[in-house]
This record gives sequence, structure tokens and C-alpha cells, in this order.
Amino acid sequence: MNENIFRIFAVVIFLSSISISSYFRLNADRLTGEKVPWKDEGIAMILLLRTGGSILWLSIIGYLIYPPALAWSKVDFPTLVRWIGVGTGFICVLLIYWLFSSIGTNISPTVSTRKEHKLVTRGIYRWVRHPLYSVGTLLFLSFAVIASNWFIAAMASLSFILLAVRLPNEEAHLIEKFGDEYRKYMKTTGAFLPKF
Repeated sequence: MNENIFRIFAVVIFLSSISISSYFRLNADRLTGEKVPWKDEGIAMILLLRTGGSILWLSIIGYLIYPPALAWSKVDFPTLVRWIGVGTGFICVLLIYWLFSSIGTNISPTVSTRKEHKLVTRGIYRWVRHPLYSVGTLLFLSFAVIASNWFIAAMASLSFILLAVRLPNEEAHLIEKFGDEYRKYMKTTGAFLPKF
């Protein structure tokens, strides 16, 4: 099948997810009048996340602009598997809209909370405490499948591992902010997937 068809779908998914995320993040900063500081993140974690994230984003953009640049890491996924990647990508776009519209102005780019941060337990947050981590990882893995590329998959997996390592620090800040309310919330929800 023509590679350009998969690239077109990947571009639509990419631009849709970026647009939704940017809109809600910028809106949260504008409405709260607050930029959340990065200092609680720790310099090592900032460097790891920024470096890994940049490599991941650049590899996806590289595929979108010029697929031969990533030919060295191409695998031969069957066409059906790549279409499953496209479908998963579109589902992720819907999930991204759901999670951002659920959390609203409480979104934070770091482990720190906003001054007027409220604990959100509605929408997707009713079942999952950190859906952005799991949905974001699934989105990046869908790009790996669409591009039929093991390097994008490896970088998406590495990014998720870094976020999982970062999670205890983030949850400590949420417990500090919300106390027993957050501890109770933790008992009824999963960190990345619904708790069964």
C-alpha cells in the first residue's frame, strides 16, 4: 500500500492531538494566570524527559516529513496491523480530548500543582489517575505502528518508563496538596489503567 496514505493519517492524528493539547494547556495558563514551576521535577528528570521526549518527537516528525530518514529502523508490519495503528491513533485523539476537557485548568506540565488546583475525579479521571501518561504512550505507540518503525516504539516505551519513575514524586505532591482525599482516590483508581 502507498506509504503516503499512512503518512496522511499520521499527520491528521498528530496535528489533532497537538492542537487539543496546546489549546487546553495554553487556556489553563491564561485562565489561571500561572506558570507552574519546574523546580520540583529535579534536574536529572528534566534532562531525561526533555532529551527522550525530543528524540521521540523528532523521530515522529522525521517520519511525517521524510520517511526514508527512518528507513534504518523500519519493520515490515502487515498492512492490517498498520490500519489498526491508524484506528488506535484516532481513538487516542478522542481520549486526549476527553482527558483534557475533564481536567480543565488543573493540567500541569510538571509534578507540581497549581495554586488553585482542584482534585478532578470526573470523566476519565473517575477510573484512572494519570490517563495522560497511558493515552500519550498509546498514541506514540500508534505512530510506531503506523510508521512500521521499531525505534519510535522503543522511544515511546522509554518515555513511559521515565514517566512511571517520575510518578511517585508527582503523587507525593498530590498527597501534599489533597491529603486523605487523594489517598482515598488512589484506593479506587488505577495509576495508568482502570482498577479492576
